[in-house]
Amino acid sequence: MSLLVDITRQLGSFVLDAQFEAENGVTCLLGASGCGKSFTLKCIAGIEKPDRGHIELDGVVLFDSEKHINLPPQKRQVGYLFQNYALFPNMTVRQNILCGLNRQRDRAVKEKRVAEIIRLMQLDGLENHKPAQLSGGQQQRTALARILVNEPRMLMLDEPFSALDAHLRDSLKIELRDMLQEYGREVLMVTHSREEAYNMSQRIAVMDKGKLLGMKDTKELFADPGSVPAAVLTGCKNIASARKIGLHEVEVPEWGIRLQTAQDVKDGLCAVGIRAHYFNINTQKNRFPITYVEEMEEPFEVILQFRYQDQSPDSPPVWWRLNKEKRPQQFPGELGIAPANILLLYP
Repeated sequence: MSLLVDITRQLGSFVLDAQFEAENGVTCLLGASGCGKSFTLKCIAGIEKPDRGHIELDGVVLFDSEKHINLPPQKRQVGYLFQNYALFPNMTVRQNILCGLNRQRDRAVKEKRVAEIIRLMQLDGLENHKPAQLSGGQQQRTALARILVNEPRMLMLDEPFSALDAHLRDSLKIELRDMLQEYGREVLMVTHSREEAYNMSQRIAVMDKGKLLGMKDTKELFADPGSVPAAVLTGCKNIASARKIGLHEVEVPEWGIRLQTAQDVKDGLCAVGIRAHYFNINTQKNRFPITYVEEMEEPFEVILQFRYQDQSPDSPPVWWRLNKEKRPQQFPGELGIAPANILLLYP
């Protein structure tokens, strides 16, 4: 199964320009709020119409501006889970699920599918409950059941955990991930949370102000984000402008240092990133004098902020994050970082 998307649409102050291909498994669109992620899903579902472009699912053209093709949502066979689940408040769980089969005329088939999906989604015993009587997780499973009972060719999830509190969100990630693996078809998920993207997806496409900056396997993206927006979205706290000095050397004027890199430095380098966990007292490479600034304590970690000896005074402090039990009794005078941990960032 495969999804091809190549669309543009004017959205306020920027143009949505989404071009990507997704295959079996979970693909995540990761980006800040308002960057065009959810609008992209709506275009695929047929709720919104692009200004131009082409959308194709498993060889079936859903939209083509040149050929004047624009299938209505009900003919696209795409399941769409909204952020708030959009359950009918006056209907029971069973009635909500039956709405997903409104085009099926055979009553026996309806009853069989509803019974199967209720078992699959672990909703046994809740058939006669209304949404207000359900927990957040039960509401999510009911909304998914209503979608999956119609056997869509693709499932799209729009911020699937945004309506849940933090504790429930963490517990449901594993549950939903297992359900999606059983589903066995293409899943496209939208989120602004790097943790959700990392936990749920095999591939991530980064979006910034309507532009799709590229798609990588999830672990590859976190190891090598490639651009400043991608580095920010994947949680890199230390980013500074840089320029190429040699094949394995960059200069960071803002920090007043030069860094050795493991990766070849390409022409066009614009910045470097260093994740806050990557600094090491014992590393001898890229080792420079530092000065303590302040610290922030978290439940299990501490963030120590410092400045390099020749760092620009108007630049923000550098973050060093580590487990509390590993916090040195005396703040070190120098810190190093392995060349392999220097993230090279390009426009």
